[in-house]
Formats: sequence, structure tokens, C-alpha cells
Amino acid sequence: MQLNDDAEDNDNDEAVVSVCKPYRFCPNVYFYVFGARIFVIESFSDHCDDLQQNFTTPVNNSNTYSQGINLNIFNSGVPHKLHYNNTLILSSTLPMPSPSFREEVMDIVRWLFKARGAAGAVFRLIDEGNDTSVNEPDVWKDDTESSSNINGDVEFDNVDFIYPSRKEAPVLHNLSLVARVGRTTALVGSSGCGKSTCMSLFLRYYEPSSGRITIDGRPITDYNVKQLRENIGIVSQEPILFNMNIYENIRFGKVNASREEIEQAAREANAHHFIMQLPDKYETVVGECGVQLSGGEKQRIALARALVKKPTFLLLDEATNALDNVSEKIVQEAVDRACNGRTTIVIAHRLATIKNAHQIYVLDKGSVIEQGTHETLISKEGGKYQAMVKRQQMEGIYDNQDDRKSIQKAIEEDEKSILERSRLISDSETVDTNKQITKPFRQRFVFLRLLSMNSPEWITISIGCIACVLNGAAQPLFAFLLVKIIEAFKYCSNSERRHHVLIASLLFLLLGGVVFIFRFFQYTAFAISGSKLTQRIRSKAFACLLRQEVAYFDRPENSSGAICTRLSSDASAIQEMTDGFALAFLYWRGLILVENNELTSNHIITAFAIATFTIQTLKVLGLISNNIATSVSAAQAFFDLFDREPAIDNTSTEGQTIVREHMK
Repeated sequence: MQLNDDAEDNDNDEAVVSVCKPYRFCPNVYFYVFGARIFVIESFSDHCDDLQQNFTTPVNNSNTYSQGINLNIFNSGVPHKLHYNNTLILSSTLPMPSPSFREEVMDIVRWLFKARGAAGAVFRLIDEGNDTSVNEPDVWKDDTESSSNINGDVEFDNVDFIYPSRKEAPVLHNLSLVARVGRTTALVGSSGCGKSTCMSLFLRYYEPSSGRITIDGRPITDYNVKQLRENIGIVSQEPILFNMNIYENIRFGKVNASREEIEQAAREANAHHFIMQLPDKYETVVGECGVQLSGGEKQRIALARALVKKPTFLLLDEATNALDNVSEKIVQEAVDRACNGRTTIVIAHRLATIKNAHQIYVLDKGSVIEQGTHETLISKEGGKYQAMVKRQQMEGIYDNQDDRKSIQKAIEEDEKSILERSRLISDSETVDTNKQITKPFRQRFVFLRLLSMNSPEWITISIGCIACVLNGAAQPLFAFLLVKIIEAFKYCSNSERRHHVLIASLLFLLLGGVVFIFRFFQYTAFAISGSKLTQRIRSKAFACLLRQEVAYFDRPENSSGAICTRLSSDASAIQEMTDGFALAFLYWRGLILVENNELTSNHIITAFAIATFTIQTLKVLGLISNNIATSVSAAQAFFDLFDREPAIDNTSTEGQTIVREHMK
């Protein structure tokens, strides 16, 4: 019998989704540029370990006891009813059949487990906020070896680029520009001209279709991807803050940063003063997407996050465009101070903010059409830059209306995307694992790989298998004892009949106790091995996801919601396969134990009883086979992810390593 197992499975799936909650509104590329991949993976693994330990405790694994309790109560009730009914027969006072004691008791137990499952969410709500500590994994390691200097001019040499998802629309065409070391270079132009794409290519989110990008004459493909991004700080127009406190948000820029480094970065970003005025100061939780802070405050925290690692290169993607005039002035002062002495690339719509840039490139349809300083370009009659400046001045704002509409449209699309990411288990995002059954897969290799991943628990699995064999004898033994009860009524002597009924009743009672013990070992063993396999798959899948190139996440099937569903539901489905094999082996082996009996009159009766239980067994195996098919499909999807070679490997250690030159 199943005691609300579905409620418990949903409870554990929700727990896995909650692990992803602090990061779910964040575009996947932010984990790459912050260099926080290892930090996020270890944090996710720690949460999965806690979930696995919680799942394997007896109080949270009702299946460990439910079936054993079920059969124990049934077998314990049978001898009492048999002995009592035998007494009634002897006294000729047998009443009409009454409701089953087992059914009444198990209904109560079933509702108790349902109530416990429903109460889990309530208890979590009651306990929410009681523990404000931050579980910080051990990430204070720095084993990077350095052999070369990354500081130098950044050059785009005849770069062409087309997004993989929009191959019909080229973004960059024969683009060439140079960002000089230690200077500020600005990119301007209408929306869609390729400004942000240049930054994405420099961060190696994508590879150019043709041409190359170099640093000090060396192609960026020669550098270690992780170290390259560690040398780059980025601040976007709409800053992404995680649902953590301010300290943790800034620390994402450098996971091993000290308290002093974080506060110094906040001072450089003009953020320390307002942070200290907050009630909880650096421990203030900013809310999802930083909803507890104003636009200027979020932007300054994002700037501090970029500066905490003292980057060699600083990328500013319209960092002040979405702010009001007061906030813009404060943030712009911090930006100007941060740009001093760094190789800075700025994307700007408000042209007044780049007057002091050392070089300005005007882009149109993916190509450079003008370049020079502000004074040079403003004096060029009939030029694109001059027209943009005049249009902004005439309208009394620092942006033309067309650009403003384009920006607003982009912001609305970002907000829509964020809302879509928040629906982690919604109908639009949920991956229907039942549909995955139709996908081709190689079952034999899936089983072998799952066994290899579960090999550390071979002792636990062996104990579970032995318990399965012993439990498998329960069904035929029950049939055998039932036949003994029927045989007892062939005796004419009351005392002899009472003797045989009493013996059979005691054997039923003993069978219930033995089965309870063996089922305890069986379900405990497979709960431990299965949950560890699930935890292992979730952790490895999460690490493999962060290894993929950015283009991988542009596909609809790889959205944040679909990925979280995959980590929760699919991984749990794999555990169902291990449970299914155990149960299938249990029933099969139990019947094998009695197939070699000699054929006697008693055995014929026994065979009929066993045949009845066999029909029930076949029904159970039919349900198990469906679960196995779904589980194999889910396992194959994970193995495809494990084996996938990304176009840009974010974990690669190949390439030229980098020397960090700390800014003075």
C-alpha cells in the first residue's frame, strides 16, 4: 500500500526548486562573468546533501515503514480473526461479516501521512526567518598559476557575427575597432546596431562567425576562459541582484573577497554611505531582483560587485541610462572614478556621459561609420554623432525618443523574461517526462552507467537486495499459510481443528513481524542508495549546465524553468527506477522459491492460492514498467547533458594563463 508517497515526492521536488530560488531570476551568463561558477555549484551541492540526508531519515521516509506496517497489521489481525471465528464456529454463533480491521486502521494511517505531508509546508512557513545564518561553502581557494600579462589593447579585427537563433539577421559586419589600454572607449548608435553584442563576444559568451578579437595582439581564444572573465568587470543597464543580502551580492564578484575588500569596493562605487544607513547595513536582504532598493542603489551595488575583483577591463552597458537625474549624477561620479586607469568600454545612449571618452565609435547596422573624440565628431557636419547630439539637445533629454522607445521595449522584454523564469514549475515551463518516453535511448548502457554512479553504495544495495529476496517469500508464504487454515477445517475433532488454527495463526503473526523487519531494511537501504544517486545526478547535472556556452540557454527547452524542473522531477524519476527494479525482483524471486515443490493435493490448493497472488503481482509489475520507462528516458536526458561538449567550455583550463596586475 502507498501512503501519500506522491505528496512526499512533490515535497522533495519543491525543496530542490527552492535551492535554485536565489538564482532563478539571473541570466545564466552572470554566473560566468562573476567567476562564481564553483561557488554556486558547491552551494547547490550542499543544499542537495542536506535534502538527501533529510529524505533518508525515517520520519521523512514514510515508505520505509508504510508497507511493512501494512502487512504487519494485516498478518497480526489475521490470527486473531481466525482464532475468534473458529471459536464462533464451534459455538454455532458466527455473525454476519464485519468491516475489515485492517482497512479501518490503514485508512487512519493513510490520513495521518497525508496530514503530515500537508503540514510540511506549514511548518516551513512557521520556521521561515528563524535561521538567518548563511551557509558558506569552503571556496577560499586560489590555485591559479600565472605566466603572462593580459593587460593590453583590445582589438576587434574584421569581426562578423550572427546569433545562432537568428541566422537570417547578421548583427556585426566587418567590424573593426580598438580599445586602448588604460583608456575609455565608447560605443554609440541606435538600438540593435551591435553594441551589446561586442561585449558578449569579448566576454566569450559567443564566438565570432569570422574575424578575431585580440588582447595585446593575442587572440582571446588563447586565454583561459575563467581567468579572462575574472579580469573583466561588467555593469549592465538593468543590474541583476540576487535574493540575498548586500554583502553576498557584492561577494559574487569575487567569492574569496574579504570584508575589507567588499567595503572598499562599496566605497569606490559610492554605495558604502547608503548601505550603512540601512537598518541591517550589509546584511540587508535586497529581495528578488533587488526590489527593496532604488534603481541608483542597485546600480551602485552592481558597480561594487564589478570592482571588488579589481578588474583589468571594465564594461559599462548603459549603466546610467535607466536612472533619474539625481541617481545618474551619483552613479556617474562613481563610474568616472572606477574608469580611471582601467581599460574601459562604455555603451551609452545619453551622449553627455561620454564627453570625456578617449575614443568614440559610432555603429550602424553592425559596422563602424564614425570614430574619434567627442570634439572631433561633434564638429563633423552631417555626421551621425552630431545629429544624435543635436536631437537630444533639442528634446531636452540625453536620448532621442526613438532610442527611448527601443530601450523601454528592451526593458519590458527583460521583465517579461524574468517573469517567465520565475514560473519554475508552471505549465509553460514544465518538462513533460511522459513525452520523453518516445525518445530513442540505449537502455543497457543507461542501466550500466546508473549502476556505476551508484557503486559507492554497493554494500547498502546488497543489503537491500538480500532483504528483497527474503521479502519476496512473503506472498507465497502467505498463500501457504492460507492453505493451512483451509486444511484445518477438514478435521472433525474440535480440539484438533483448534490446534491447527492456533498454529497457523501464530505463524501469521510471526510472518508479519519478520516481514516488517526485512521491509525496514529493504526500504531503508534503497532510500539511502536512491537518494544519494539522485543527489549525485543533480549536482553533476548542475555543474554540466554551468559548463555550457551561452547559446545553449537561448533555446526554449533550456529555459530556467525547464532546467529547474529537470533537476527536480527527472532526477527523482531515476530513483523510482531503482525502487521499481527492487520491487520487481521482490515479487519474481518470491515466486521462484516455490516453483520446485512436488505436486500433491495440498500443493494444488497452494498453487491456486499462489496463482491468485500472481495475478496481483502482474498488475503491480505493469505499473512498475511504466515508471521504469519514464525513469530510463530521464536518465538518458541527463547522460546526454553529461556527454555534451559545449562550443565554449566555461570550465576549460586550456589556454594561456594570466597575470593579475592589481590597480593602484
